[in-house]
Amino acid sequence: MTIRDVALKLRISPRELERESLRLFLRHRLRLVESELLRLASKYGVKGIVELDRLIQEGRFHEDEAFEDYFEFDHLEAERDLLLDLLEQID
Repeated sequence: MTIRDVALKLRISPRELERESLRLFLRHRLRLVESELLRLASKYGVKGIVELDRLIQEGRFHEDEAFEDYFEFDHLEAERDLLLDLLEQID
């Protein structure tokens, strides 16, 4: 089944169906990313990567214990920003 087939059955344009589907996908992905960010923020008691970096620099966390989480945090924040930008472009 194609987007066109579904759109015809729903009596909307294929373009509108595609746009709404994309918006829903991006919002779902954003929720997943934000939940992972919340998990990491809670684990270290921080609000973001900048604060985690500062705590590592101050010696509150050893680089070895936070190494993987640091890069995951950084990656997730970048992905969140990208998703927000993409959603803004769709709306």
